[in-house]
Amino acid sequence: MAYPTLRLCKGGIQVVLRGREYTNSLGMEFVRIEPGRFAMGADARPLTMQVADNKHRLNGDFDEHPRHRVTITKPFYMSAFEVTNQRYEQFDPAHRTLRGKLGFSKEDDEAVVYVSWREAVAFCRWLSEREGLSYRLPTEAEWEYACRAGGSDAFYTGEQLPQSFYKNARESWYPDPSRSTDEEIVPLHVGKTEPNRWGLYDMHGNVEEWCLDWYGPYIESDQADPIGYVDGDFRTTRGGSHSTEIYYLRSANRMAALPDDSSWLIGFRVVMGDMPKTKPLPLPRPQPHQLEVRQGKPPDLETGPDPNQAYFSGPKPFVKVPPGSYGPMYSEHNHAPSIVECPNGDLLAVWFSCMRERGRELTLLASRLRCGNDEWDPACPFWDAPDRNMTGSVLWRDADTLYQFGGISAAATWGNMIIYMRTSHDSGASWSKAEIIVPDHANGQVMPINLVFRAQDGSVVLPCDDGSVTGTKLYTSSDNCKTWVGSKGHIEGIHAGVVQLRDGRLLAFGRRKGGDPRPMPQSISDDMGATWKVSESPFDPVSGGQRPVLMRLRGGPLLFISFAKKMSMTDISGTQRTVSGLFGALSYDEGLTWPVRRLISDDGPGRWVDGGAWTGRFIMSHTFAEPRGYLAATQAVNGLVHLVSSRNHYVFHQKWLETPPPEAQGDDLA
Repeated sequence: MAYPTLRLCKGGIQVVLRGREYTNSLGMEFVRIEPGRFAMGADARPLTMQVADNKHRLNGDFDEHPRHRVTITKPFYMSAFEVTNQRYEQFDPAHRTLRGKLGFSKEDDEAVVYVSWREAVAFCRWLSEREGLSYRLPTEAEWEYACRAGGSDAFYTGEQLPQSFYKNARESWYPDPSRSTDEEIVPLHVGKTEPNRWGLYDMHGNVEEWCLDWYGPYIESDQADPIGYVDGDFRTTRGGSHSTEIYYLRSANRMAALPDDSSWLIGFRVVMGDMPKTKPLPLPRPQPHQLEVRQGKPPDLETGPDPNQAYFSGPKPFVKVPPGSYGPMYSEHNHAPSIVECPNGDLLAVWFSCMRERGRELTLLASRLRCGNDEWDPACPFWDAPDRNMTGSVLWRDADTLYQFGGISAAATWGNMIIYMRTSHDSGASWSKAEIIVPDHANGQVMPINLVFRAQDGSVVLPCDDGSVTGTKLYTSSDNCKTWVGSKGHIEGIHAGVVQLRDGRLLAFGRRKGGDPRPMPQSISDDMGATWKVSESPFDPVSGGQRPVLMRLRGGPLLFISFAKKMSMTDISGTQRTVSGLFGALSYDEGLTWPVRRLISDDGPGRWVDGGAWTGRFIMSHTFAEPRGYLAATQAVNGLVHLVSSRNHYVFHQKWLETPPPEAQGDDLA
């Protein structure tokens, strides 16, 4: 067969390549990919592979739509195999120290892993200079075109992927020793499964492969040589990896990661060919929570209800996801919120949304309660690392800057997250690119949790779950969030609320392992988290679907919000009654005693309320309050406390907590 001429520049001289195959000086083998057209995106017919929620996986993920026609106008050469340790380490010999990290990729001919996007690009630049030819990462369109090799099935092998491609094909918890074993360490040798029709190996499920593009939504139009967006947060990866469900290995499936991230799941292959001359797409339109965001501070922002008169409002839903949503918002499960008052007086809430908490589809949504409005805006996407678990997000305000902290898993599950930080200087209308502040996908590193606070010495303290010990550790920054150090000690229990006492000590309440009947543990540290002394608190323990809040009110006392199984409360007439559910408690002596305890309820006759997430429907009355929920709270500059559970928003101030509830009226439906 006579191949059309491909001209590349080598040392200022045009080099003509006509062959089907090419081998460079490193011994890297390339195959020629001819121009052509294909339908990029999800297949139009139902998929048949089995996944945990197969009933929803009929036509691929939301970001694989709309399916659109793409033309590749020029030939290029693509490496037949993923870049191996042997090849990569000729560029970066120091990488050899990462061989075998967590057990993966020890040998010369295994796919290199623990390579960030920036490092993969640097390898291509080095290879170009060495060889005098144009090497680069493939565009996302080139990758899918080459993977499909003229086909339109879910995989280049057809509608099913042969067992020979399966490498720990599951929703893996590795390296968590309590939920995985060393049997999940699989070899990553290249070229051990059958190639596609164009001679490319391992395009499904060995390691994910970095692509050139910034990740972004597809557009509904025919395109030629697309190169993605002009900017973004994440760089696209393709092909899926070991330790991943087969569904995510399809030709159309899209993943992405922060360009500085690296793990045992991601490697790359290269192409040889000049960059397409196509212009990148402009940035996508901002999400609704970023639009029409008023700047400046309203003159009456600090004016609220009379602080000497009890005030309570709620519950009112802040999670408003349309029923039947399946990406990029999910109506099935919305949970673990955070809330902050913006400098312009708006309230911003962020939470995760998914079908399954451990799934790769988990993403972050947001809603805004605009200053002066009574109703929250409908939910909309906030931020999403595509096909990475993102359990947990924290919002914090420091002066006029908003901070968002969160975790991104290497894959599914939440046991090995990096922790990132973003900032906004315009009340959340725009956000900075994410900075990775805790970079290693280490075992047990889980979600950041509320509340972040600035300590008396000026340092910033970020509590985070540590699944390796079923506790909470602190990350502290003494240089205004530039660098972070993890504490040596651990708070007893996950999801801990932490506050600094006036004498400088730290007080924390956490959640022990489920089913532990002992009272909630109380942890105190006099060395900023290096060591903790644990005792029993006066409060009931919390368990699955429950997370408490501990904070200091501007009026001075400590506020603790949690859940009681049974609690005695005296109403305004002096009558005692037993109540259960969501309550608030105040301490005026730095946590030694908690004389004020108040059921967080509208104290009305019994009625049914939707609690969402793990809570479901519950009775609210003078006796019962919300029984579950992951809680978050902030105090506005007008003194009001804004409390959110998994679905509902409550508003009250200190005087309301201190005011005994009215006498019981009506039926509580018990």
